[in-house]
Amino acid sequence: MPLPFALLLDERPRPLVPYEFGWSLHPSVLIGTGLLGALYFWGIGPLRRRHGLGPPAPAWQVACFSAGLLVLLLSLNGPMHDLSDYYLFSAHMVQHLLLTLLLPPLLILGTPGWLLRPLVRLPVVRRVARALTRPVVAAGVYTATIAVWHIAPYYDLMMRSHEVHIVTHLMFMVAATIMWWPVMSPLPEVPRLGYGSGMLYLFLVGIPMQIVAALITLADEVLYPWYAAAPRTWGLSPHDDQVLGGLLMWVPGNLWMFLAIGVLFFRWAREGEGGSGAGGQ
Repeated sequence: MPLPFALLLDERPRPLVPYEFGWSLHPSVLIGTGLLGALYFWGIGPLRRRHGLGPPAPAWQVACFSAGLLVLLLSLNGPMHDLSDYYLFSAHMVQHLLLTLLLPPLLILGTPGWLLRPLVRLPVVRRVARALTRPVVAAGVYTATIAVWHIAPYYDLMMRSHEVHIVTHLMFMVAATIMWWPVMSPLPEVPRLGYGSGMLYLFLVGIPMQIVAALITLADEVLYPWYAAAPRTWGLSPHDDQVLGGLLMWVPGNLWMFLAIGVLFFRWAREGEGGSGAGGQ
């Protein structure tokens, strides 16, 4: 059942009633995800066989990339999209966590190094990739992107303009992929950090996000007018919704980074403290 919308002159249409379960589908997401999946399966299948790029991708790797595509579809369609876009700040934070902390690692894990090697053989591409994935640059790009778009005026602009919102999500995903690359690179041409350096890198990357989350959680007033004017859903007041969203960004987001640090630590322990962790497939 379609929701009734009020058309305001300075913003996109908004719902007039509390959230009702539905499953919206968005052509841009379906097309983008479909193209990404088609390129991947063409690359690991016909393209690999035609040019002898490398060995077949193992099942676990294909499963990781496929899971990433599923995360993308579920994050930007259906209830997650509707709750995030129109009703709950906390749902929007869950969406952002999925797009920045879960999606990029799955896509990187699912991509064989040999599939990307023809690209980095181009000197310009290799230089740009190495520059962007230097730890300081990668962390800076990610931190600036996330932090700036959570400043109230920019966040409000994002929510009022569907086109800006799409661009923002693309920026989040690209910046997050760049951020994860220094600890997950499958390419020796754009190498990953050693285990110890990677652990320190992830710890430091998490600090600015904790600060942003703390500022949102501890704010006395509602920071984002878009959600203050939204129909109340699940009994959450605008301020309670904001506190919940900040806590989700603060606690689960921080725990996820520590989980990644733990994975690096156990791999380091298994391979010995002298292991560099660099290299790829």
